[in-house]
Amino acid sequence: MFDFSQTVDRHGTWCTQWDYVADRFGDAGLLPFTISDMDFATAPCVLSAIQQRLSHGVLGYSRWQNEEFSGAIHHWFRERFNTETDSNTLVYGPSVIYMIAEMIRQWSQPGDGVVVHTPMYDAFYKTIAENQRQLVPVALEHHETGWQCDMVRLESALAQPQNKILLLCSPHNPTGKVWTRDELNEMSLLCERYGVKVISDEIHMDMVWSKHQHIPWSNVARGPWALFTSASKSFNIPALTGAYGFIADDPSRSSYLSALKGRDGLSSPAVLSLVAHIAAYRDGAPWLDALRCYLRENLRFVADALNSAFPQLAWQVSDASYLAWIDLTPLDIDDNALQQELINNQKVAIMPGLTYGAPYQQFVRLNAGCPRQKLEQGVARLLAGIRAIC
Repeated sequence: MFDFSQTVDRHGTWCTQWDYVADRFGDAGLLPFTISDMDFATAPCVLSAIQQRLSHGVLGYSRWQNEEFSGAIHHWFRERFNTETDSNTLVYGPSVIYMIAEMIRQWSQPGDGVVVHTPMYDAFYKTIAENQRQLVPVALEHHETGWQCDMVRLESALAQPQNKILLLCSPHNPTGKVWTRDELNEMSLLCERYGVKVISDEIHMDMVWSKHQHIPWSNVARGPWALFTSASKSFNIPALTGAYGFIADDPSRSSYLSALKGRDGLSSPAVLSLVAHIAAYRDGAPWLDALRCYLRENLRFVADALNSAFPQLAWQVSDASYLAWIDLTPLDIDDNALQQELINNQKVAIMPGLTYGAPYQQFVRLNAGCPRQKLEQGVARLLAGIRAIC
């Protein structure tokens, strides 16, 4: 029903990944596998709903507090995650990162600690630092069975009185880890024990593979918590802006909404974002499921190509997300030399592991959210670059 092999030329559309690749990599002519949006047109039901709204012709101020928006979110969480949501706790924001930043400001003071799992999405580093909070990293450990959290180390961090918040990424970016119910329950108990508030970024919640199941933080939460997410990753609509979430306790939610509307003047959402979310969550499931199958096969292709060329990598498809987090440590290569080779000779942009934390120089993150033809070129160039410096 849906053809994800079709190439859409994104040049000249003010596209961050394609038109502005030189900002990060210094060369405008690179084939990019970088920022986490996809090279696919969004779901036909979303485009149809947007076109219908545009035909109305009036694009004035709008409200997110309406039954269509909250009802679509309720429907999605019930159907996809077997989870009931409380519309009274629903909040809107222009982006998940804005919402995280605001809750960090609400729930902590400058100098307080924010506990995170590393490697970590690079925007988290910036958000914590720019709000004058202290980063408290708890490194995930890479085992044969996947990435694991040392709960003893996590408890040690949570037990420090200056550490006020656990910023959870679920599923985790960049590793693609899906937290189990047992892991989430243990983290919830620890946070309750030490009075640590939880902010859970669940923007990759729909991109979970195989037997793994995403469990919203709301299902295990104890104490103050906030869950933030968006349809932007799943349906490739970040340009529309817009995110939403749930803040459990009334005072925190009221304080957040006061800052959104009064201090920042951001309470009127982009109406096309509302339209897109409603259409996606009401009618987009068949498209998303087909896309997930395509992305899963893309990742299998990456695994087969990497392991055929370099069996010692033994790379496995992650539990979630279309972002391939690839450990090149077994090859003992110079990460800087690899990036220079990829950029200058292979003409490809692939995110260096250093972006996600200093200990991860030997990793790269490759965005597989694209037609197979593009992915084949990118993987071939990555392999050629590795061979060139080995």
